[in-house]
Parts: sequence; C-alpha cells; structure tokens
Amino acid sequence: MALLQISEPGQSTKPHERRLAVGIDLGTTNSLVATVRSGQADTLADEQGNHLLPSVVRYTDVDVSPIVGQDAKQHAASDPLNTISSVKRFMGRAVKEIKHFGSQLPYDFVDTETKVPRIKTAAGEKSPIEVSAAILTALKQRAEQSLGDELTGVVITVPAYFDDAQRQATKDAGKLAGLNVLRLLNEPTAAAVAYGLDKSAEGIIAVYDLGGGTFDISILRLNKGVFEVMSTGGDTALGGDDFDQAIAQWIMQQAGITENISQNKIRHLLKIACDAKESLTENESVDLSVEFNDSNTWSGTINREILNSLIDPLIQKTIVTCRRALRDAQVNVEDVQTVVMVGGSTRNLRVREKLGEFFAQPPMVDIDPDKVVAIGAALQADVLVGNKPDDEMLLLDVIPLSLGLETMGNLVEKIIPRNTTIPVSRAQDFTTFKDGQTAMTVHVVQGERELVSDCRSLGQFALHDIPAMVAGAARIRVMFQVDADGLLSVTATEETTHAEASIQIKPSYGLTDTEIETMLRDSITHAKGDVEARNIREQQVEADRVIDALQIALQKDGDLLEEQEVNSIEVALLELNKVREGDDHRLIKTSIEKLNEATTEFAARRMNKSIKQALAGHQVDEFE
Repeated sequence: MALLQISEPGQSTKPHERRLAVGIDLGTTNSLVATVRSGQADTLADEQGNHLLPSVVRYTDVDVSPIVGQDAKQHAASDPLNTISSVKRFMGRAVKEIKHFGSQLPYDFVDTETKVPRIKTAAGEKSPIEVSAAILTALKQRAEQSLGDELTGVVITVPAYFDDAQRQATKDAGKLAGLNVLRLLNEPTAAAVAYGLDKSAEGIIAVYDLGGGTFDISILRLNKGVFEVMSTGGDTALGGDDFDQAIAQWIMQQAGITENISQNKIRHLLKIACDAKESLTENESVDLSVEFNDSNTWSGTINREILNSLIDPLIQKTIVTCRRALRDAQVNVEDVQTVVMVGGSTRNLRVREKLGEFFAQPPMVDIDPDKVVAIGAALQADVLVGNKPDDEMLLLDVIPLSLGLETMGNLVEKIIPRNTTIPVSRAQDFTTFKDGQTAMTVHVVQGERELVSDCRSLGQFALHDIPAMVAGAARIRVMFQVDADGLLSVTATEETTHAEASIQIKPSYGLTDTEIETMLRDSITHAKGDVEARNIREQQVEADRVIDALQIALQKDGDLLEEQEVNSIEVALLELNKVREGDDHRLIKTSIEKLNEATTEFAARRMNKSIKQALAGHQVDEFE
C-alpha cells in the first residue's frame, strides 16, 4: 500500500518535480532497499514488516516466476539444487573459479565452454546475473508498491574490492531487472554518506565493514560535502561466518567429535553457533544442546569470555588490515576523527571494544549497521535524480588496483596507480621498438607487480596504420578512462595519422576477491625483488635495442670500418650478448656503455655518409 505524504498548505511538492529514487544494498546474505521521504532516508519494509530480504532465489518451473527471500530460504535444505543463495560470490567469476572455491556447493553447474557460469535449475539454466536480477526485481517491486509509482533511478552498492568484471555483472543484473542504474557505489562510501550527512562531520573517517563473509576498511576524507576515499583494504575471507565456524569447532571439541559429519549436521551446528553468538550480545552466557546422532547429544554452556577467546584472533586480523589502510592513506590513528561501523557482525560487543581500543575512541553505532549502506545509497540516489539541485555532495571513490600497459620485456608501465580517485583520465605517450613497425598490440593489465606475468590481464587490442618510421620516431598516445562506476576504457591514437583503436574492459569473468587481496600482499612482500627484476628487464630491453640497431648498421655500412675496428666491436658485442642473459643489471648497463664507446667512431662516419648523400647534387647555399 502506498504511503501518503501530508504537507502544509501550499508547500506540497508537485508530482512532476519529485523523482522517485532508491538505494539498494545488494548483499551476500541479505539485501535492502531504501529511499528518501520528507527529507529522511530509511529502508522500505515488505507487507510483513520485514526490512531485510534474504538474498536467496528458488526456481520451481520454467513458466513460474522465481521465489525470492524468506520463502525461498526455507527450502534451502529440502531443495538445494533449485535454491540459490550467496550468489554475490559468483558475480563476475569464471566457472573454474567457482568450482574451485565452491567444491561443497550443492548446485549443479553446467559444463560449458563459455566463461559465464550457469546453474541447472527446474526453470532452466541460470547465470549469477539472472539470479541477482531476480533479487533486484523483488526489491524494485517492494519500492514501487511502497512509493506508489515507477522508479526514476537507483544506486546499487558493491564491495570496495569488486573488480571491473564484478561491477559490470552487477550493472547488467540491474539492467535485466528493468532498473535505471544511476551508478554503483562502494559500500563503505555509502556508509560514510549516511553518517556524514546526518552528523555534518568533517575530517578523516574510518569505515569498518564486517559482514557475514567479508571485511572491508576504508579511510575517507570528508570536507564540505566532498567524500574522498583515501585508501581501501580488506580481507575477503573473513567475517561473521568465521565467528560461527570458531564456535562450531569449539562445540565439536567439547563434544569429542573428531570424525566428519554430514552437511545437514554442519548447517544445523552453524545455525546453533550463530544463534549463540547473537544471544551473547545481550546475555552473559547461553546454554547449548546439540544432537550429533541418536547416541550422541552434547549439552553445555558458552559465555562471553569463551566467545572472546575464540574470536579475538579473527578480530586482530581486521586490526592488522586497518593499520595497512592507514599507512596507504598516509595518516596516523590519531588523525581519524570518526569510526563508522557497518555490517551485522559489528553488533558483536568484542568487535566494538577492540576497535575502540585501536582507534582510541568509541565507534559510531547510531544507525543500524544492517541498514546504513542502503540508507547512504538512497541519499546519493536522491541527489543524482535531481531532487536536491543545490546539494553539493560529491563522492570520489578510488580504484583498488593499479592499471597499466605491457611494455617491452614483459614490463608493466602503470598509467593509473592504485588508490587514484575516480572518475579519472590519464594519458601517456609510447613509441615503436623496431624500424618500420606499422602496428602495435596494446595489452592492458591490472596489479601492483612489476612484471606482466605477475599481474592480471584485462584485455588487449591492436593499433594499425602506424607510419613506417625508424624505431622511436612514432608517437602513440594511450588514454585510460575510468568512469564513476570503476569501469575502464582504453584508447590508443597515432599522433600523425590519427589512426585509433580502443577497448572497453567489460570481461565476462573477473579476478576473485581472494586474488585481489593476494596481489596486494604480494606487491609488498616482493617489492624489493620486483624492483630488481624490473631493473634487469629494462637493461635487457635496452641491450636488445642496441644490439638490433648495431647489427642493422653493420649490414648496411660495415664497409666503413677497418678490420681491427670490426674485431673491437665484435668483442664488445659478444660481451654484451653474454651478460645480457645474466641477472646483474649493472653489468648489463656497463657492457652497453662499452659497446657504445666502441661504436662511437662508426656512428660518426655513418652520420658523415648520410650528410654527404643528402648534399649530393646540391649547392651549400641552397640550405642557408
């Protein structure tokens, strides 16, 4: 039923002046939709008064609409093949990646050569995008029923570490659900919007987001309505589910259970563990009773002290990540003025206590941590559809991993560094490596390492119609553009002919969350070795260039040299070829210098020869 808004006489908003917009928190476990009404943002409930929509979809028949939410969740155990949950984990991922980390998933994945995973259901094969679209459709229907009209636009939130493929998959799901996706918004940024506008805060903000399966930390700067994400970090395999696992393992130890138990028993045990964890937020202790089989039932008590001992190592992991994010932002703990809590797992009292100790201030918990992301998205959507033309709120997110190109020697030339504010455009000039080169392959990569083999390939394209010139004469400008949703387009243009080629990075599968975290850690662990490897490759590329140029010159003008000079050059050339295969970049550089010295006179003679050829048949005064 639509809600009527009552205004003072003469102050009602004309229907055509108010555009309906919502923010959607498309979560792994639960999803929400929120909107701004009468200047206040809040989440919308269904007919039963529930604000949280379980992110679960059940398919029953080809001609029947899927069941979404709580009704679907109730069939997860009885109909696992047709009841899809936590589909957010599959977004933008390849089939082999899902099968690798989801070996115990009950779903029947289709064997296909395509990179987009598909799940067999009673309603046919379904992709993660289609499943997510079903969730978004349910939220759209809830919103339109509550607001009484069609939506003008929506803002959908995504984890800070979603890569290009995962973001594009989310946008595609929104489009499939019939939504006008105004933009994607990082979840921590959405939380900052909610708190920043409500509290009119300025300064450095830490957004601590601990959900069911992932952890994110963002350091933001808020100044006069402008939010800038200074750095992001996270642990993509840490969340409240790990708290449940720790409690469940403790229960099994107490019960003396050492052998494997069935999946149904595991799910039942995790449910008991989760209930106990939540109860300990209000109570000092909780009595437990678990039936493992007909002859083995365990009863006992867990208290806050035991819970804290179980989860303290996990909380400490998040603190370590917080320290790293502060270093990336180049700020100290003392610089942080506000700490915002996001995610249901931040209701845990121990989490709040430990985080308060680390930041030396109590975290902000005024807004329901389950709702805060959706509320922030709703506030941003309200601005983007034009309902607040005088609002100057501007959101500046950052890219999680550096973007660059492959250059000679398998080297990465970073064009846009990690943590650069988006939207952003950056250009850099490149040139050809060989004489007469008329085409160039542009290979776009993402990552923090120095070698292409250690980074992720995003895509490649070829630029043709480069004028045939000597090596290094052509000028190719490569432009990188990242839009507000974090999606990348790359264009290469030859400056003289204006020949152009481009690519939009919208891959059908992406980098896993774990791989992103691993790449960031590896970039730190291997920093010294990577620099050394880059120095070696750079000198090897320079050696190849010098050797190729010399061999061409000898073939063309070798007759300008005496035999003794040829022998001297060949000795230096042989030495360079030998050290080029080694791993001492200083030695390679020294050998290049020696070869250059040995060929100095040869180069002068070639120059004189070229000048004489150019002057042949002309008078000197013609060139005055």
